[in-house]
Amino acid sequence: MPDATLPDLPALAAHLRQELQAKKSVLLYAYNGTGKTRLCTAFKDLGKQRDADGNTTAQDTLYFNAFTEDLFSWDNDLKNDRERVLRINKDSSFFAGLGELEMDTRIRAQLSRYADFDFRIDTTEWEVSFSRELPGAAGGAATTVEDIKVSRGEENIFIWCFFLAVVQLVLDGAEAYKWVKFIYIDDPVSSLDENNAVMVAHHLAQMLKGAREPLRLMVSTHHVLFFNVLCNEMKKPRKYFLTRDPAGGFVVRETDSTPFLYHLSCLVQMHEAARTGELYTHHFNMLRRVMEQTACFLGYETWDQCIKPEDGDPNATGYKRVIDLMSHGDYSLYEPREMLQENKDYFARALRQFLATHPFSPTLFPAEAAPAAPVLPTATPAAVQASPLPAPSAIESPRTTP
Repeated sequence: MPDATLPDLPALAAHLRQELQAKKSVLLYAYNGTGKTRLCTAFKDLGKQRDADGNTTAQDTLYFNAFTEDLFSWDNDLKNDRERVLRINKDSSFFAGLGELEMDTRIRAQLSRYADFDFRIDTTEWEVSFSRELPGAAGGAATTVEDIKVSRGEENIFIWCFFLAVVQLVLDGAEAYKWVKFIYIDDPVSSLDENNAVMVAHHLAQMLKGAREPLRLMVSTHHVLFFNVLCNEMKKPRKYFLTRDPAGGFVVRETDSTPFLYHLSCLVQMHEAARTGELYTHHFNMLRRVMEQTACFLGYETWDQCIKPEDGDPNATGYKRVIDLMSHGDYSLYEPREMLQENKDYFARALRQFLATHPFSPTLFPAEAAPAAPVLPTATPAAVQASPLPAPSAIESPRTTP
């Protein structure tokens, strides 16, 4: 599909609804401040039916965004500082099946993937209380601490799992959620760390693979890794890059035909991580994904044609072997591990060569002066020798784009 320029958010939302008539899912990448949350609101509003008094009589979109988190609010028991509970807005249709559909069990099944605390939902008082089991001292019996206040990140995980439990009810055809025709998810990982971003994306994709017709999914995010994993995991989604138009409108570009759009952000993030040394094993997944898309765009048979073997690699397979090894598996990086220094150096050299031999603008990747990297020995990733950052000239592309 060619690029589309829309004058405002309602027009963009209508455009996306039209796209979802032909595709089961649409993934939208956009930077913070572009208007993703407001787009989600415009999208759901288009699905509402109202009576003569302006009251909503029907709707078709189950959504998750910043407003979903606002359906929960803390009562910190300021008087006694003991019974801290998370209150639920009982007037929202989001909680339609809370009392009848065993939501505790459904949420707990989702939450066990991410957290070690437990909870109770009181559907009479419309509140949630949390507890955590603590191991006993010197091998003694464990104790349970009741009415705790969980951290902000844990609260967000709980709300996300609550949403996933509702999504599962939608997928199961529960009567309370028969009205759902669209699921719109906006930035569920905005306050999560990298490992949970990978895990949330992977889990979401697995849940929705068998979604019934005519259910449709819309996901918008600014998180490169989350978007990247969904692109890998979802079944032939429509992928868009959203930007603001200088005239005040919005531009959507399909990344299937111009794959470097969101991958530029991915490359910038990897370059910054390599520059600062804050490299984790999931960065190998990101690097391989970018190379796969680049190979497809340039007509290469395999992704490893995007990089050349180093002079000290007699089998000419060093880069491919290491990237295969470090990015292998079912996104099994749920516990993010910082790379060994040897692998950081290896990653940095592979990334520098990739940037230097493909037509990316060097202005996106500021370099720092340092001596050139030594030759890589033929060894397994853990035995790779350390090497400093290259001189600025090593990162500059022989060809540039505007």
